[in-house]
Amino acid sequence: MVCINGETKEGYEGMRLPEVLEKEQYDIRRIAVEINGEIITRSLFSETVVKSGDHLEVVSFVGGG
Repeated sequence: MVCINGETKEGYEGMRLPEVLEKEQYDIRRIAVEINGEIITRSLFSETVVKSGDHLEVVSFVGGG
């Protein structure tokens, strides 16, 4: 199991980060991701594999004015 924004999820172990984000319906162009307290730079998304016990925090950027 993994935890995404405080919610426990199953079935994400072994998936690459972009796959997880797509499955959760995040717009990968408008987010920041932290795994286990460490910010993951966009250049590392495709090589980052989600493991059992990981805690992901995903923050979406919203424009406005």
